[in-house]
Amino acid sequence: MGLRVAFQGERGAYSEEAVIRYFGEKAEPQPRKTISMVFMSVEAGEVEAGVVPVENSIEGSVGESYDALLTTSLKVIGEINLRISHCLISLPGATIDGLRRVVSHPQALAQCRAYLASLGLETISHYDTAAAVRLVKETGDKSLAAIASARAAEIHGMEILARGIEDYGRNFTRFFVIGRGEPPRAEREKTSIIFALPHKPGALYEALGAFAKRGINLTKIESRPTRARPWQYNFYVDFEGHISEERVKDALSELAGRSILLKVLGSYPAWSDNPSDH
Repeated sequence: MGLRVAFQGERGAYSEEAVIRYFGEKAEPQPRKTISMVFMSVEAGEVEAGVVPVENSIEGSVGESYDALLTTSLKVIGEINLRISHCLISLPGATIDGLRRVVSHPQALAQCRAYLASLGLETISHYDTAAAVRLVKETGDKSLAAIASARAAEIHGMEILARGIEDYGRNFTRFFVIGRGEPPRAEREKTSIIFALPHKPGALYEALGAFAKRGINLTKIESRPTRARPWQYNFYVDFEGHISEERVKDALSELAGRSILLKVLGSYPAWSDNPSDH
């Protein structure tokens, strides 16, 4: 039996492609309907790891993933950057001129906004790109199309009417690999954390100074509402370095003294496009 890895969506989803890209042939992708169910499956021990999207280079962060990271007991043990190339998919024999509606995940629809507007198509949101292809197949409606991967079209025996329809060519989605334990050390590493600060002038400036004074490069900073109190925020930060390094320990120690919440999500190998690194 291979390594069981949960992902959100159905066979042919971009998240499944991310699983295969990261783990290779040793993976057994396990579909789940929602991101929350991916986290629950890993926490319950149904699978050994999970892969969840955290941000897209065009549409920004995936809120459901970031919210789940706050409460989970799991660690971030890896990351994947996946090039997203969307296809317009319909039934064999369908034509672009005959289309009236298009269905897909809201993020996919947003990433193809200009293209869809040029065709004058009505958009319909669905929970998953690959599931949208299956829906089109089941309806038998040649005026309905889906936006998904070429792999999803192949799996369902559907026709690709157009490729690369995303509005911006450099369209990437970043995924986190979540699991238990510690990943192996690597030449390039990242650490992800969540923290919250007291509501006072200069609090964020002073907090980030803990990294700046030690020469630690921040690669991402994101704020999200705490939901506990209006206008209070948690900060999600990724930076270069490993939790075991002295300068990282010192920075986090200083940050802990300035924060009302600090959670280390994990240290993990930074993504490399070289398959031999995984």
